[in-house]
Amino acid sequence: MDAVTALPRIEINGHPATAEELARPAVVNYGHFTVMQVRGGRTRGMDLHLARLDAAGNVLFGAGIDAVLVRDRIRHALGDTPDAGVRVSVFWPAGDDAPSIMVVVRPPDDPPSSPQSLQTAIYQRPVPQVKHAGTFGQIYYGRRAERAGFDDALLVDADGVISEGSVTNLGCYDGGSVIWPDAPALDGITMQLLEQALPARGVPSRRGPVRIADLESCEAVFVTNSRGVAAVGRVNELRLPVSEEFMKTVTEAYESVPWDLI
Repeated sequence: MDAVTALPRIEINGHPATAEELARPAVVNYGHFTVMQVRGGRTRGMDLHLARLDAAGNVLFGAGIDAVLVRDRIRHALGDTPDAGVRVSVFWPAGDDAPSIMVVVRPPDDPPSSPQSLQTAIYQRPVPQVKHAGTFGQIYYGRRAERAGFDDALLVDADGVISEGSVTNLGCYDGGSVIWPDAPALDGITMQLLEQALPARGVPSRRGPVRIADLESCEAVFVTNSRGVAAVGRVNELRLPVSEEFMKTVTEAYESVPWDLI
């Protein structure tokens, strides 16, 4: 059995997770995490992942995280697996002197190959700036969307103002720039990397309010997450144009981001 077929693999604090250790995060759903794609032992935006974990630790536990230790834990869990999807979770069992770092190594993921369809859901994640473990609402609305024939959910408020997808950020291209919803949401790693990379291709980014009614006037709409980027072809019953030329620009901008050694 090779390293890839042996996945998924779970380690906590640098060793294979025990049932007792796994019971803690299973019973108390309080913690935070980040997800990355690893290719050849490298990932994009490593500094952003580490900054996310540090900031979330300060919000949830009043203490940041040791970046050197996180990288060591990821490398140890990967072992000789060069390509994988990796989730790094941080939780702090009662009575412990330091937080625990759980690394889950799964087979690698690629972005969707076809335009995505999204169903809106009136929902706001609590503490939206943190990628936290309390994801019931996102899973519920995501599965509800799938049962209705959509790919995922798009989270909005009662006035139709968009915040984010259930596990994605949404970008809207108006012909001159990409608009990212200025609403309570998580700043995704891929979104942040695109904000940095797109201007070199003549596409600046800005933040602003985006409503469902605004999407019809956009030249292209797309979503981003740890898997990459994908066009959006439908929101509810609204059909949206899919610009292959613009999506090529977005994809090339993302692919131009260097891979960081973990």
